[in-house]
Amino acid sequence: MPRRVLLGATACVSLLGLNRLLAACSGPSAGAGAAPGPAAAPAAPAADSYRLRPFTPGSAPGAAPPRQPVPVRSEAALTLDLPGKKIALTLDDGPHPTYTPQVLKLLRKHKVPGTFFVIGENAHSHPDLVRAIADEGHLVANHSWSHPQLDTLSTKRVRRELGDTSDLIQDILGAPPGLARAPYGAWDKDALTVCAELGMEPLGWSVDTNDWARPGTSKITASVLDGAHSGAIVLTHDGGGDRSQTVTALGQVLPKLLDRGYELVLPAAPV
Repeated sequence: MPRRVLLGATACVSLLGLNRLLAACSGPSAGAGAAPGPAAAPAAPAADSYRLRPFTPGSAPGAAPPRQPVPVRSEAALTLDLPGKKIALTLDDGPHPTYTPQVLKLLRKHKVPGTFFVIGENAHSHPDLVRAIADEGHLVANHSWSHPQLDTLSTKRVRRELGDTSDLIQDILGAPPGLARAPYGAWDKDALTVCAELGMEPLGWSVDTNDWARPGTSKITASVLDGAHSGAIVLTHDGGGDRSQTVTALGQVLPKLLDRGYELVLPAAPV
């Protein structure tokens, strides 16, 4: 597995720890499409279909050493616990073969990092994109296997949704994720407990672009620029449907945030 190239401008203690973990796990990289994953895993869903379909668990990927448990949180963090004008850009529901590469190109152009909360079944279909995200210094995080509402599921099913996705990320990248986001932001006590047992911190957001509904590029842009604040976590999407509006909006938003003196960073993850 290639060594992850972290963005120096956004390095922090948590990222250094993550880099050490990734380096310790370095090994030969699997070829695209050859990453181990759930047997008979479902094909990548049609646009937005996971928002409506019932939970359908996949078989667990090959066992991987879990992260050490972290404290059980009472709720997901909504802002960054970092000083200064720092903002985290997060992208949910990918990877998507069309829009994820476009987002990566924008982040590369502006030399800023992003946090990608991936859907397990999409990551299984596109392991090359998961590797591309990490190889460019971005953070890969857990957004469940099939995008169900976790607070409506049994504890066993929540563990399957989050655990299978963490195992798959471990198989692809050599290290499990340290952050998780519940679909719809719907955490409950049991889901937060499972998240902690899997060694992940729950992360929410403080700026919601509502880009999943495709409200128009101008509205997505305005929601970010009007809502920007120190410690903000911005929610956008690179998957789950047509994300062309989001890509266009990010092309406008990123240089303006930088001009305003904001530093785009990665959220802290346990190491």
